[in-house]
Amino acid sequence: MKTIPIRHIKATQKEPDFSEGFSIRDLRDLLAGKDMVQELHRHDFFYILVLKKGRGNHEIDFISYEVSDNVLFFMRPGQVHQLILKAGSTGYLVQFNTDFYYAHDKASNQLLRRTSNMNLYHPGAARFKKLLSILVDIFREYTDKQEGYQKVIKANLDILCIELARQNSKSPPNNINTYTQERFEEFSTLLETHISTHKQVSEYAGMLNLSPYQLNAITKATLGKTCSQLITEYIILESKRCLLATSNQVNQIAGHLGYEDVSYFIRFFKKHTGFSPEAFRHNFS
Repeated sequence: MKTIPIRHIKATQKEPDFSEGFSIRDLRDLLAGKDMVQELHRHDFFYILVLKKGRGNHEIDFISYEVSDNVLFFMRPGQVHQLILKAGSTGYLVQFNTDFYYAHDKASNQLLRRTSNMNLYHPGAARFKKLLSILVDIFREYTDKQEGYQKVIKANLDILCIELARQNSKSPPNNINTYTQERFEEFSTLLETHISTHKQVSEYAGMLNLSPYQLNAITKATLGKTCSQLITEYIILESKRCLLATSNQVNQIAGHLGYEDVSYFIRFFKKHTGFSPEAFRHNFS
């Protein structure tokens, strides 16, 4: 079975323990006067596209966004996207993996996940100017490589995420306590990792040492949805990714997602999308 193409960080300079986990590119240099056209693929790293000036189209997990001035795109590992970025666009492209960004710091990882839950930011001119200044500092540190530059870059990434979290309407409400946020993030990570083999609320609750009632209370408090709803949404999303980003047969995709009964998978997909898998692929590819 073919898998969705996965891209890895390609650093401009080789440096042990750093360049493999982080890179930043000036879009002028990256585009070199030409359009950038990227077919459907996914990354194993976080991806931030900051556009001072931009034209084109960016589709992330089958939601199409028009590229414009003063916007920021933020993507999580595993998301599927395709991009058309016109020549003359300016800004920065930042790529980094979780290990680079405070891998063992729970608060920073939670902030990173909250921030990346929103794929498109329209900060407004004043706030965008502030965000752009952070990127300029990061690019300077990455280019000059003075003493302690890695720490400075990580600190600036932290500031960038805090600024974005302040305007992220999908961030957990202020009345959500830290425990609830942390358990929800743990559930989200498990869901992304085990969706092919675990589809029951009780299974995820067991992995978290919670009762199904407790896990549902956490997901409802955080996103207003039951755990079962979130499991279903993720199965459908991963199904769409496979249908549009690979040429695999429906029975192969069903097997990849843990469904031995292909007919059941087809009925399940149609119930939640209104299309059979083949019709979805035909209409949206």
